Amino acid sequence: MMTGVMIVTGGSQGIGAATARMAAARGYKVAISYRSGADYAAKVVADIEAAGGTAMAVQADATDEKATEALFAAVDRAYGPVTALVNNAGSTGPIRKLDAVDSAMLDGLMQLNVTGCFIALREAVKRMATDRGGSGGAIVNVSSRASEIGGANEFVHYAATKGAIDSFTIGASRELGGRGIRVNAVNPGMIDTEIHAKAGDAGRTTRAIPVIPLGRVGTADEVAKVILWLLSDEASYVTGALVPIGGGR
Repeated sequence: MMTGVMIVTGGSQGIGAATARMAAARGYKVAISYRSGADYAAKVVADIEAAGGTAMAVQADATDEKATEALFAAVDRAYGPVTALVNNAGSTGPIRKLDAVDSAMLDGLMQLNVTGCFIALREAVKRMATDRGGSGGAIVNVSSRASEIGGANEFVHYAATKGAIDSFTIGASRELGGRGIRVNAVNPGMIDTEIHAKAGDAGRTTRAIPVIPLGRVGTADEVAKVILWLLSDEASYVTGALVPIGGGR
């Protein structure tokens, strides 16, 4: 069994919820944050507790720096300092060709996907870093295959934010390795979650199957397993990795 305190940002649905449930089953005390899905968050916590695990949900908009600080403080009080962070909160934004993306849309995505990720990682470092009295830890940023594929005709705006996360992951891993913290990223491809419907195209994953070498879309649980491996001692010599989870695409 794994032990420790995990925060999963955006943990009420999709990859975040799958990671929270799996982490709790493996022994973590889990805190999930959510922006507006209170009912979904409560269901994740209820499922974890029903299975004998420990979990809490905290309303915290990842675009709000003070809310993120309050999230980490709440976890400090309930469970002690975080030892594992899954930086999952994010959005694709709506499907748009790049010449239909305005600055407000791009600013909102950057604030959520990039700035929000940075602030959460910063708060984790304050608690994990050995030179600040912490015992070390591990962080996984949830990026996307879009960072390499580019998202043409759909999500160039989203892909750009995930390219920033890839660079951030590499830089943070090199800065924090000597301070007892490993930082990696997962880059999911076509995964069967609600994110596609939220972007306005619920059938997107089905249409993508012909270009996926493994011939199917992935599941949130398949991504969660990789996240938990990266956080575990089995990956103790892995940092700065960008792990594609895209069925070969």
